[in-house]
Amino acid sequence: MQSAGHRSGAAKKPVPASTAKAENGTPGGKSDKYQRILDAAIAVIAEKGFFTARISDIAERADVADGTVYLYFKSKEDILMKAINAAFDGFMRHALTELAKIESPEKQLRRLAYLHLEAMGSNRNAAKVFQMELRQSTRFLEEFSHDHMVEYFALVREAIRRGQHDGTFRAELSDKVAANCFFGSLDEMVTSWVLSGEDYPLAHAAEHVCDVILKGLEK
Repeated sequence: MQSAGHRSGAAKKPVPASTAKAENGTPGGKSDKYQRILDAAIAVIAEKGFFTARISDIAERADVADGTVYLYFKSKEDILMKAINAAFDGFMRHALTELAKIESPEKQLRRLAYLHLEAMGSNRNAAKVFQMELRQSTRFLEEFSHDHMVEYFALVREAIRRGQHDGTFRAELSDKVAANCFFGSLDEMVTSWVLSGEDYPLAHAAEHVCDVILKGLEK
């Protein structure tokens, strides 16, 4: 569906903040259009690739005018990073809530592995963007790693250190190296799943991955 904003080049310019206020009720307020644009961006970028995807493609998929996109986002790059940030923040909130219910470091890692693969396996478009498109830009990857991966790795390393402290895991092993092995194994499972084009339940692999990694950690 082509909207008036899609057809008009002038509509592609950023819209004044006063217009944004009228659209949302409050400055910086977010309507359902914001989330629709994020969802559309993930779908379009997964299909076309980041460098080929256009703002007009995203607007059309979200069923909004091109100009509406600029009410919320500065650029295509801004849309991608905000979409990734929103997805990862949601994942981490859920993971922290779930892990807080578990005492055992080993069971925490198994649960985190399951949640990781479940999140990626439930949305192939998002998985493709995470695994492929995000990594084609050093700037995107550096920004994402600085803002988010530090938090993820801290969670894994803390569980490993607690396991070392209580005697579950080998104390002489580097928690940093072990955390990298943990994430790297899960990450490769997601990449293989994306590239395979198959629709098998990715989360079912979590136990197998953890069996391999945790056996190396255990005394």
